[in-house]
Amino acid sequence: MTARRLHARHGAAAIEHIPFRASDGTELALARVTRANGSEGAADGERPAVLLLHGLTASSDMFVLPETRNLVDVLLDAGYEPWLLDWRGSCRLPHNDDDRAGYSFDDVALYDIPEAVARVRERIGGRRLFVVAHCLGALSLSLSMTAGLVPGLAGVVAQGVFLTPKLAASTRLRMHFGFEVLRRRIRHVPVDFRKAGFRSRYTPLFALASLGADCPDPTCQMLHNSAWSVGASLFVHDQLDRRTHERLADLFGSAPMCVIPHLRRIELAHTVVRWNLSDGRYRALPENALDAADRIDCPVLLMSGSENGLWLDANKLCHDVLAARHPRLDVRYVEIPGYGHVDPFIGRSAALDVFGHIVEFLDERR
Repeated sequence: MTARRLHARHGAAAIEHIPFRASDGTELALARVTRANGSEGAADGERPAVLLLHGLTASSDMFVLPETRNLVDVLLDAGYEPWLLDWRGSCRLPHNDDDRAGYSFDDVALYDIPEAVARVRERIGGRRLFVVAHCLGALSLSLSMTAGLVPGLAGVVAQGVFLTPKLAASTRLRMHFGFEVLRRRIRHVPVDFRKAGFRSRYTPLFALASLGADCPDPTCQMLHNSAWSVGASLFVHDQLDRRTHERLADLFGSAPMCVIPHLRRIELAHTVVRWNLSDGRYRALPENALDAADRIDCPVLLMSGSENGLWLDANKLCHDVLAARHPRLDVRYVEIPGYGHVDPFIGRSAALDVFGHIVEFLDERR
């Protein structure tokens, strides 16, 4: 298996692709980004490293958008060395479209993230290592952190959700009941209508996503108006550059049904819980991550758009809960006015409105 190439701008940076397979045999993708042609900035051997984690069905492409000033550009200019992990939920990998594939967020927390962190540390030596994570990448990271599997990080930025998921009532209803019906009939929910085809089992899902939509693009409808049929929204439409909007089908892939049972258990618990309770391989993970939050050993910045149409104000809730239960933890919350769930990373003005909060947090701890 070969990961689809990163859709990155050429010339501004050099991308080193590093072969990486998790110890359970799952092939992933890891890349290191440096300045091309020895451009100005801190010497490579002095730069703190930043590992970037995408959300489910997205990929590292969300951090290297060629049509905007992206997060990797900003980190390089600020003197950091970005590393990109495509964990098993990436649309650059085939795992979400493969009907034979099956995984839970336990696998991401136990294998993908800790082993990627270890691989990065092999290369950077004693340099400081930060993690910036989005959505279910951040949720999985919280399970790794509370298990003590990624100790000694210099700091973590968690965007959208972290330890305390919070969904709207209609989204909860669809996830717990509608997706149970879907899961018996399909293995994944696609976003690209061109690939699915008009005469397919997915046509009713696209039709449902189109109801009340302002945008005529079926992929946008599925993401902005439906979020893979759970009735949520991934972004504020006006925050996207036209070119980003045109390639949404490249930036987001199919949502696999295999993770839905774990998501349902997490949502019912209102926190991150382990899925595999009887399999001894996962015993290192806490049964309830919030109960083990005192194992978090680094500063955490919780971020969210004020118009988050998927997880609502889950990260504000997380900040308040952690501040009350674990006041010794260094946790802060930043809300980005006018932004939704994923546009804090892929929005056309994210470099002006969002990335400064991330760099400021990193700079305070570098």
